[in-house]
Amino acid sequence: MIFLSLFFSFFQIGLFGFGGGYGMLSLIQREVVFANHWLTAAEFTDIVAISQMTPGPIGINTATYAGYMALKNIGAEPLFCVLGSLVASVSIVLPSFILMLLISVYFIKFKESAAVKGVFITLRPAVVGLLLAATLMLVSKETFGSFSENALEFFISCGLFLLTFVCTYFFKINPIKMIVVCGILGGVFFS
Repeated sequence: MIFLSLFFSFFQIGLFGFGGGYGMLSLIQREVVFANHWLTAAEFTDIVAISQMTPGPIGINTATYAGYMALKNIGAEPLFCVLGSLVASVSIVLPSFILMLLISVYFIKFKESAAVKGVFITLRPAVVGLLLAATLMLVSKETFGSFSENALEFFISCGLFLLTFVCTYFFKINPIKMIVVCGILGGVFFS
């Protein structure tokens, strides 16, 4: 039964997750943490961090890990956990695959029509909204810590965030280098 739930949940996310992987993160969180309670908020935050560090699209990586953890958290055998990650990964990609096949056939014919141009103009604000929701989702107690529980941890986390923002946005430092630097600094400060 959980495999069917995984399939439908991630199929819907793949179908309505405009804006790429980051746009899907808030939808994935809603399904796996709040709607189905397959993961805790802390587990989801860890999955997002791992998904960002591993090669490949973040939406698919997150689906893969979430599918695995959903089965692991109910006590399934490792082979079933792998099957859960496969179901989640395939089902999140399937709508895009089907839609891209259909669109590629018709887009060439109708790309200059007013209706098609209108759809793309209308989707832009929705994509920005989904990206903003993904960003705000990551600003949480699990990510930054809590000022009331551990002020030092909170300030260090905020400082690392600001350092990364300034270095990547203003100084154009490679984000991969910043991930490594922040990982090392986090290990030094929090170990």
